Amino acid sequence: MSNIQYFGAVGDGVTDDTDAIIHAIENGDGHLKLPAGTYRITRPLEINLGDNGPLGITGAAGATTIVMDGPGPAIRLSGSHSGTGDPGSRNPSVIDSERMPIIADLKITGTHNEADGIECLETMQVILRSLLITQVRHAIHLTKRNRNVIITHCHIYFNTGVGVYLNSLNLHQINISDNHISYNRQSGIRIEQSEIRNLQITGNDIEYNNFRAHNAAEEPTAEIYIDTTAEKASVNEVTIASNTIQATNSKGGANIRIIENPNESRRPGLFAITGNVIGSQENNVHLTGCYGMVISGNTIYSATERNLRLEQCAQFTIGSNVFRRHTPSYGCGVIVSQCKNILFSGCTFEDEAEGGQQSGFPLLEIQQSQFVTISGNQIINSVKAGILISDSSQLNINGNTISDTRPTPLMQQAVSLSGKCADVEMTGNLISGVSNTK
Repeated sequence: MSNIQYFGAVGDGVTDDTDAIIHAIENGDGHLKLPAGTYRITRPLEINLGDNGPLGITGAAGATTIVMDGPGPAIRLSGSHSGTGDPGSRNPSVIDSERMPIIADLKITGTHNEADGIECLETMQVILRSLLITQVRHAIHLTKRNRNVIITHCHIYFNTGVGVYLNSLNLHQINISDNHISYNRQSGIRIEQSEIRNLQITGNDIEYNNFRAHNAAEEPTAEIYIDTTAEKASVNEVTIASNTIQATNSKGGANIRIIENPNESRRPGLFAITGNVIGSQENNVHLTGCYGMVISGNTIYSATERNLRLEQCAQFTIGSNVFRRHTPSYGCGVIVSQCKNILFSGCTFEDEAEGGQQSGFPLLEIQQSQFVTISGNQIINSVKAGILISDSSQLNINGNTISDTRPTPLMQQAVSLSGKCADVEMTGNLISGVSNTK
């Protein structure tokens, strides 16, 4: 173990300890120990794993702080891995020197407006654990190419950019689990211009990632934001499970926002969004151009627009979710527009507030869509219509309970059809408290 103070680091928060820490990286035994203290640096700690690995950096059980007082990442891990996750694709340097770099048990913060936390490129089996990264721009930035990344038990808190930023990246196998990711201005987790496979986002608290805590201009963002519209970008094989994902409302914002190219020929999808508590945004889950997803077992609540908005999506199974609002100032409901092959089964749609939602939106709206099955759901206390359908075809609506239980019912129709609707089958629905059952 190489104690950086033996290499001249002071840790008083005033002295520039950059050179001393780099000296320890280059001449230590591979395990850098940062004793309790505040270590001010003014340029990135550049770690070339081929030259300086295997490597571990650990603080004193959270009592250690690195202050980045210059532009760029406080720590940059650089490897040479150009292969895949297959053991045979690793070169000797990766096998011997670059595998499994670990950074753990410390705080990273910044005083420069272009300071970042940790950046990784061309690494293999990085583990980032038990970190507090705060008051930088991007807390964790993965770029270029990485494989088999674990980010766990971290507080990624109050940063001006993105909490976990996957940008211009080729990455397969990444687990983001058991973290608090909150109050980051430009998203909690954000993916752009990247090819990502095998992404697990599980067991996190991801919340309030927008402009409000930063006295900044309002801009569209999301707790989890995935954009694959760039050329050759794609994100597949994704699990978003057992998280709390909530926020305060922002214009154009969402808790989960996924934007894909609906005309892309290679669309395997393979997403599961399951077992989450998701709430309080303009749209809670807003998906455009997405394919091949399961949305199940979630509590999705309180939106100024919709709990779930699907646009130009296909091959979706949506089952056993609760769609609701928990406060009169918000609303609820689902809209499906220009979609096909959509199944709703076993969901509860309910407006719990008195007087109905001010938007007048129905609890379930289908527009310009095909091959939609709505089966075995409960649709309670909608406004005007329980299900509003326009210009859609190949619809099967069966076995649902559609009811208005308020003393003065506001639902005029259980199912309303308008425009050009064809091949609509409605059977076995239980309708009550509605003035017109057609």
